[in-house]
Amino acid sequence: MIELRRKILIPSFRLTEVCEVDDPLAIKREIRGGKGREALTYYCRPVVEPHSESRFNYNLFPIPLDRAGRPWGLATNFLLSRLEGESRPNMVTYHSLADDLGAFKEWLDQSDRPDELLFDFPKMKLRRCTYRYNGFLKQQMFAGEVAQGTAKRRMSTVIAFYRWLIQEEVFEPENEPWEERGYSLTFKGEYGAVIFKKGLTTDVGIKVAKAEDALEDTIQDGGKLRPLPKDEQQWVMEALNALGNPEMYLICLLMIATGARVQTATTLRVKHLTGKSPVFSNALSGGGSVFKLKCGPGTGIDTKGDKQGLLQIPLPLYQALQTYVLSARATRRREAAIGGVSGEQYLFLTQQGSPYYQAKDEAVQFDPEFKERYRKAGGTIRQFLADRLIPHVRKNHDPKFHFRIHDLRATFGMNHTDIQMDLVDSGKVSLSQARNIVRQLMWHKNSATTDLYLDYRRRLEQVYAAINGYGEQVQTWIDQAMTGVLDD
Repeated sequence: MIELRRKILIPSFRLTEVCEVDDPLAIKREIRGGKGREALTYYCRPVVEPHSESRFNYNLFPIPLDRAGRPWGLATNFLLSRLEGESRPNMVTYHSLADDLGAFKEWLDQSDRPDELLFDFPKMKLRRCTYRYNGFLKQQMFAGEVAQGTAKRRMSTVIAFYRWLIQEEVFEPENEPWEERGYSLTFKGEYGAVIFKKGLTTDVGIKVAKAEDALEDTIQDGGKLRPLPKDEQQWVMEALNALGNPEMYLICLLMIATGARVQTATTLRVKHLTGKSPVFSNALSGGGSVFKLKCGPGTGIDTKGDKQGLLQIPLPLYQALQTYVLSARATRRREAAIGGVSGEQYLFLTQQGSPYYQAKDEAVQFDPEFKERYRKAGGTIRQFLADRLIPHVRKNHDPKFHFRIHDLRATFGMNHTDIQMDLVDSGKVSLSQARNIVRQLMWHKNSATTDLYLDYRRRLEQVYAAINGYGEQVQTWIDQAMTGVLDD
């Protein structure tokens, strides 16, 4: 099936309602008429939440589209209703919801009567709209047309959409849209407390079984991350130096030297490197001195999940960043940026003065003059890796080299794990102490994630030893089989 455009993003969206001309908040609007026709004039006012006086203004608001490219009103109202309860909405989440609803509408519109199909819930279960869409998604999934995770997410969005339709009394299904049952989970929290969680599941939800790859050389740490071996680390840094982009070099160096995620490394501000009398402390691991920089809400530096943390910047790197921030190159970029030369300005900017990653605090502030179709979220960096860095390494070292930006974080964690495990082997620290140091450096809430680093090399050694031994046995059997074939 050809995929159509499923949504549009409105750079500056303000929810309004029609009003009289004498309303104190009235705004005059005109719709141009055709040739020889008068313009249509009307008045509207901003929709205001009665209790908080807040207005429904959003940048990059998504509008789901039907198969003909027209806005789908019901789905748009669903998104607006969900936004009502959020003070700091992440619009990327809503872009995904709009895309899911656009895909659902695309499927509906293949029917001769899409509006009837949406509310069609006859007695026969498999003819109800939710079950039919579930079957369609599974067909796509098994045909390899959509990923399993995508199919699961789309069905979940449609279930949430129908819950809203029923709750808002848009319609009352003739028969149940799904069979529902409750479930409960028990797990341990961050500090060992037992937590009980209850939820609901339906028989139209799509379950995805995750198969673990024993040979995979990654660590699950907020995503599948691959610690780079020493030679690959050298290749990456050599390539960054050869490509002559100081910003990319320093961003990647900051990540591999501190374990920062890309949103943290790229939302550092000028003020963080120009403060008077910086205080340095002894490093937790590896020796030397570090500058401890607070990150998270209230600091201007983004972190995943708004986690509070300390970034431990080695003294030589801190000095290199200071040299950069005072350079003519960095100054020119700040002069070209919105906000100009200021301590609040981003440390790293593109040649045009744009941030590589827009901080959350800025992204949630409504800008009526915003005209772009996307937020800065590290895309320039990922494009640089794909177009320049990876091809450079493949050409000069390994044609099969692969690399993602957050592999630098895993590399930092693995480098310090190796340091700590050497100390454990020599009896200078206990395994518990080593684990705690790595956990602090990586900002892990759960020590089970830290253990993935501590067990990484041993796990791979065991897997490869088992495979090599079994491979020799398989080769013997193959040789025996081929001998019999050749004898005939």
